[in-house]
Amino acid sequence: MSRPRPEPVQVVKQRRDTALAALLQGIPYARFLNITFDRRGDELTAVLNFQDMLIGNPTLPAIHGGVTAAFLEVASIVTLSWSYLWPDIESGELDLSALTPATMPRLPKTIGITVDYLRSGLPRDAYARATITRSGRRYASVQAESWQDNRDRPFAQATGRFLMPQPKRAQNG
Repeated sequence: MSRPRPEPVQVVKQRRDTALAALLQGIPYARFLNITFDRRGDELTAVLNFQDMLIGNPTLPAIHGGVTAAFLEVASIVTLSWSYLWPDIESGELDLSALTPATMPRLPKTIGITVDYLRSGLPRDAYARATITRSGRRYASVQAESWQDNRDRPFAQATGRFLMPQPKRAQNG
C-alpha cells in the first residue's frame, strides 16, 4: 500500500502565508502600527516596521512605551492563535478561501500583561518572539521579548495571561 503523495511545498507555503495574513487582518491595531510577521515553518517573528509616528520621546529619540507594549501583546496573541490553529491549517480543515471577518476564528483575549522596559527602543525596526509557557483549554501564559540589532540585548519583555477562545461546538452545546 502506497502513501499519499505529499503536497508540493509551494502549496503548503501559500496556505500558511494565507492563514497568517487572515489572522493579522483580524487585528486592526497591528495593521495601524505596521506589524508584520516573518514565518519559518511554525515559528513566527513579529516585526515592528519603524515609522516616525512610533516615536514617543523625540529628544532621545525612543519608541513610545505604549507601542512597545502593544507590539509584545500582538506578538503574543498571534503566536497563541497560530499555535492553536496550526493543526487545522496543516490538515486543510480551515477553509482559507472562505474566511471573512465574520467567519475568522476568535482570538485569545488578554487577561493581563506585564511589560518590563529594559532600555530605550531606538528609531529602527524591532523584532519580537513569543513563547507559550502554559497552554490549557481555557487559559494560556506567554512570555515575549523584543530586540532590535542584537537578540541577546532585548529592549523590552512581557509576561501575559490570555483567555483562550472556546471551540464553536463547545459554545453552542
